[in-house]
Amino acid sequence: MSTRKQLSRGLGSRRAAVALMASGGLVAGAGLAGLGPLGAQASSHREAPLISGMPQYDTTDLYAFRSPERMNTVTLVANWIPFEEPAGGPNFFPFATDARYDINVDNDGDAKPEITYRWTFQDHYRSKNTFLYATGPVTSLDDPQLNFYQTYRLEQIKNGDKKVLVSGRKVAPSDVGKGSMPSYATLRDQAVTDIGSGADRLQSFTGQADDPFFLDLRVFDLLYGGDLSEAGDDTLAGFNVNSVALQVPMDKLAKGGSSTKNPIIGVWSTTSERGVNGKYTPVSRLGNPLVNEVVIPLKDKNKFNASQPSGDGQFLDYVTKPELPKLIEAVYPTFPAPAEPRDDLVAVFLTGVEGLNQPDGVVPGEELRLNMTTPVTADPNRLGVIGGDNQGFPNGRRLGDDVIDIALQVVQGELVGMENDLSDGVDTNDVAFGKTFPYLALPARGSDADPHPSGTVTATTQSATPVADSQKVIPAAALVIGLLALASGATRIGQLHRNRRRVTS
Repeated sequence: MSTRKQLSRGLGSRRAAVALMASGGLVAGAGLAGLGPLGAQASSHREAPLISGMPQYDTTDLYAFRSPERMNTVTLVANWIPFEEPAGGPNFFPFATDARYDINVDNDGDAKPEITYRWTFQDHYRSKNTFLYATGPVTSLDDPQLNFYQTYRLEQIKNGDKKVLVSGRKVAPSDVGKGSMPSYATLRDQAVTDIGSGADRLQSFTGQADDPFFLDLRVFDLLYGGDLSEAGDDTLAGFNVNSVALQVPMDKLAKGGSSTKNPIIGVWSTTSERGVNGKYTPVSRLGNPLVNEVVIPLKDKNKFNASQPSGDGQFLDYVTKPELPKLIEAVYPTFPAPAEPRDDLVAVFLTGVEGLNQPDGVVPGEELRLNMTTPVTADPNRLGVIGGDNQGFPNGRRLGDDVIDIALQVVQGELVGMENDLSDGVDTNDVAFGKTFPYLALPARGSDADPHPSGTVTATTQSATPVADSQKVIPAAALVIGLLALASGATRIGQLHRNRRRVTS
C-alpha cells in the first residue's frame, strides 16, 4: 500500500494526516486563522511561566532526521537559551553546570525512554583577574587566550546501563566577534568529536549556533502594524542558541539493534535542575514543536514541563477539546471550530500517524516520532509530508522544515479538502544550514553592527485570489479581544501571517 493510501486510511487524506501530525502542537498555529495571520510562539521559546525566567534550562527546539550524507545514521539536535544576543557579553552564554540536558529515545512505543543521551557541563577560567571572555585572538579551542571555556561529559543510559561516550571535550564558545575569534568556523570544526570509527561511529557537537527556527514574531504591534505592512520578516534572524547535536547509527537507536525490523523511534528532550539537596528536578520538556505554547493552558504549563510522555493522559482533554479553535470561532465566526472530540489530533499528538510513524502497540505519549527508514529526499520540500516529502515533518523534523506554514495550511482547511498555499511569509532560515554534521548555521557574530536585519527572507508567492479590501481591515476591538485571548494561552506569543489572499475552494 502506498504511503498516501496508508495516511488516508482512517484519517481522510494524506494532507489530513499531515494536518494531524502537525497539530500535535501546531493547532498552536491556529491563532488568528480567519484573518490570515496565525498566532503562535517561536516553538518552545519562553513557553511556560517558570521556564521563561530560566533561559539556561529552556529547551527551544528539537530535531530528529535521517542524516543526508550518512544515511545509516540519525541526527538528533536540541537547542537551549532562547534569544541570545550576539554581543551579549562579557559573560555571554554558557550551559548551566547544575543541569542535566537529555535527549530521550523511545524505541518500542511504550512512552518511556529506552535510551537517554545526557550532557553535563563544567566551567573553566584561565584567569579571574580580568573581565574578558577572550584576552586576545582565539585561533583554536586550546588557545590560552580563550579565558573562559566549558567542557562537557556525554553519557549514554541504555536500559539502565550507563556508558561514558565523551569526557572533558571543549564546547565551541560564544562568538564574541571577528577581533576575538577571526575564524569561528575553525572553532566549530574543532568542536566536532568522533566517537568510535568507521561506519558505526557517532559524532558529537556542543556549542553556539544560529537559531534555526524561522518565523515572524511581531503580533503585539496591532497585528503587524494594523495593516500587515510589517509581515514577512524573520524576527529570530541574528539570535543564537546553545546546541547539542549527536549523529547515531540507526541500528544503535532501534529496538533489538535492527532499524529494519523496528524503524520507528520517539524522541523528546528534558532539562533537569539540581536542587540544594542534590536531586534533579525536570523543568523543561520538548517533543513536537508548539505543544506547550498553546495546547496546554497556563495552569498546567509548568506541570507539562515537569512530566513524562507516559503521563500524558492527564492532558488528553486539551487535545480532544482544544481552546484555540473556539477562540478563533469567537473572534471570526466565519471560521467555525471543528466538531469535538478532536480524535484526529490524538493520532499525532499522542500516538503517531498510522502508516507513517506509529509504532505497533503504541502507548499514547507526546513525542517527536521518526520512521528512520524513510528514504532521504534528494530535493527536500520545506512543507514535509504535506508537500509530498515523506521524510519531512512530522515524520521527525529537519532544520529546514517550515512547521509554521504546515500548521497554517492545515488550519485553513486541509482537513476538509480545502488545499491552500498559505504562508507566514518566512519560508527559510536567514542563514543557510550546513551540508554536513552538525548542519546548524554558524552563530551571528558579536561584532556584527546589524545582527537582526529586516527583509532578508524568501517568501512564497500565493496563487489564490486576493482578499477583498473590506476584509483586509480588522476592527480594533476584534484585534484586542483576539490578542488578549491568545495571550491567556501562552507567556509570549509570536505571530505568523499569510499574504493577503484568500484560498479558492
